[in-house]
Amino acid sequence: MNSNDTTQHVPAQLIIASRESRLAMWQATHVRDRLAALYPQCQIDILGMTTRGDQILDKTLSKVGGKGLFVKELEVAMADGRAHLAVHSLKDVPMELPEGFELAAILEREDPRDAFVSNDFDSLTALPAGSIVGTSSLRRQALIAARYPQLVIKPLRGNLDTRLGKLDRGDYAGIILAAAGLKRLGLTRRIRAYLEPDESLPAAGQGAMAIEILSDNTAGSHFSATVRALLAPLNHTPTAQAVLAERKVSQVFGGSCQVPLAAHATVDGDTLHLRAMVATPDGRRSAYAAASGPAALPEAVGEQVAQKLAAQDAAGILAECKAAAAGDA
Repeated sequence: MNSNDTTQHVPAQLIIASRESRLAMWQATHVRDRLAALYPQCQIDILGMTTRGDQILDKTLSKVGGKGLFVKELEVAMADGRAHLAVHSLKDVPMELPEGFELAAILEREDPRDAFVSNDFDSLTALPAGSIVGTSSLRRQALIAARYPQLVIKPLRGNLDTRLGKLDRGDYAGIILAAAGLKRLGLTRRIRAYLEPDESLPAAGQGAMAIEILSDNTAGSHFSATVRALLAPLNHTPTAQAVLAERKVSQVFGGSCQVPLAAHATVDGDTLHLRAMVATPDGRRSAYAAASGPAALPEAVGEQVAQKLAAQDAAGILAECKAAAAGDA
């Protein structure tokens, strides 16, 4: 569909489904404003929703159903016709989407790094032995445990403001958060140190935003085609290529919140560089792999890195992860 066709098929209204956290609403508002600038004749509204992932805060995601808890209600809203698209943090999106849904656009990535946040210390290295560090991620837990065995790692759930509130109450000496969320909400001043990818390899999709829509094999597929065309200008090809490679690694290993898995890709011209890691939650066992290849074939590069991890007994590491998760259940 060319731009003229798109203009002719702009609907009178689009509704964006979003979680109601401050960060999620920032993301939905960002997408709304970008679309409004492209299609001023369209009224664009946001449907705020509370998801199961937002409601269950006393358990880690790995124990209550994983990433899908943050997107299910938004998908139901689209299936019911209450919304036409949903905006997600890509690292919250399961590697396998339910039948009838697709990712229509990946926006340009914000800073993919992890960030160390503390009121009293400048870095993880500066924390005294026995200090409590909060993180919601088994990936971060594994990386911290491997490098800083003297620290105590405790779960940290809730939206960004809730996590910062727990730090400010003194529950933790420091916490690890995604730099992207802090930057998007104007909270860069809270960051005491950035954890470079060499120290803390990011999660697949970290820092990227994704827009999900109904796919063509669902009812109203003609409208899906229209929405897909409207979203096309928001897609950032280098970011989309990078995250496709990252998500492929995670997909091969059944990526979920029960698996401490990291994957981070960068695109340099026509070449994509990908690094990935899988580890046990305690950080005692890990495997790292890297590969480069054509940016136009991101999933092939992801498959290559996954094979390298498999050659380092990634299956054995993952089996240990699942056994540990079963024991904690």
